[in-house]
Amino acid sequence: KGQLSAARKALDDCGLIGLTAVSLAKREEKVFGADGPDGIKLPRRSPSLRLLQRARDEAHRFAVAYTRKRREQRTLTSVLLGIPGIGEKRRRLLLEAFGSVAGIALASKEEIVALRGFSIELAERILSHLKT
Repeated sequence: KGQLSAARKALDDCGLIGLTAVSLAKREEKVFGADGPDGIKLPRRSPSLRLLQRARDEAHRFAVAYTRKRREQRTLTSVLLGIPGIGEKRRRLLLEAFGSVAGIALASKEEIVALRGFSIELAERILSHLKT
């Protein structure tokens, strides 16, 4: 019910006042709308219930994947992108080759130079930046 109220407010804020919004309570699998506080319990095998469940589950999957991606970018890449000469492509190459920022820090200059597009100067800059 709380999420439905928040969704309703967001729709109103966007000027989408005439749209109908419903929510699906996970535990009881009840459908709630703006009209009734009790909700509607659909039969377990109802195609309507299954459609709502799929929509809810997909929204949750998308939100979790997005949150994980943002967290990973924030924690892993911020250190690498702070190194002059390292952009998105080189960051990706380093992480694919060494698995993590810690793995990059343990690599030798020669291992980094072996990657396409990395000079000895850039390898030294990366290692010195990660070891400080």
